[in-house]
Amino acid sequence: MNNSVTNTARLLGAGLRALLVLTLVTGVIYPLVVTGVAQALFHDKANGSEVTADGRVVGSSLIGQSYHLPLEKGRQTPDADLKWFQGRPANGLGTNSLNTQYKLILSGATNLSADSKVLIQQVKDAKAAVVKDNSVPGYTVNASEVPADAVTSSGSGLDPDISPAYAELQVHRVAAKNGLPVAQVDKLVEDHTSGRTLGFIGEPRVNVLELNVALKDLVAKH
Repeated sequence: MNNSVTNTARLLGAGLRALLVLTLVTGVIYPLVVTGVAQALFHDKANGSEVTADGRVVGSSLIGQSYHLPLEKGRQTPDADLKWFQGRPANGLGTNSLNTQYKLILSGATNLSADSKVLIQQVKDAKAAVVKDNSVPGYTVNASEVPADAVTSSGSGLDPDISPAYAELQVHRVAAKNGLPVAQVDKLVEDHTSGRTLGFIGEPRVNVLELNVALKDLVAKH
C-alpha cells in the first residue's frame, strides 16, 4: 500500500514538474524569443507595417483606407474626396457593430458571381464614375482606359494597393484639385510604384496610403 502511494506521489510530482517546464518553455521562453527575433529582424512588420505622417501613425501599409468627404445629411454613402488618390472599391464590406467606438471595417468580398446582374451594374456604375471624376479640362478619360482594379473590389476588400495604370489615370484630376503641376504628381506615382516581388511574383503596384502621404507633403510645399 505504501509503495503504491509513494509511486503515485512520484508520478504526480513528475507530471507537475513536466507541466511547469513545458509551461515555462512554450508559454514564456518561446514567445519571448519569437517576439525578440521579430522585433530585431522585422521591426516594421512586427509592429503592423505602420505608416506615419506629421509624427503620428496614420494607418498601415497593409490595409486600404477610404478617402471620402463628410457624409451629407439624408445620404447613405459619402462622396469621394477627389483631391486624394482613390483606392479600389470596397464592395461587400460592413462596419463592426460591437466596437462602435472605432467602427472597424470588416474584411470581405461581394460573393457575387461573374454573371450577376448586380455585379455587372456595379462595375458599369463604377466605370462611369471613374470616367466622370477623372476627366478634367484638357484631359478626358475614355472608358476603355479604365483598369479592372478601378471598378472591382479585391477578395478581402482591404487591398492597400492599386495598379500603376489606375494611379496614372488619376494624376490629372489630383493635380487639378490640388493646384499642382501634372509632372510633379506623375513623378510621385513613379516614385511610389513598386515592381514585382523578386522580379517575377505578383504585379507592379502603388500603395495608396503612402502615395497620399507624399501628396500631402508636396501640397504643403506649394
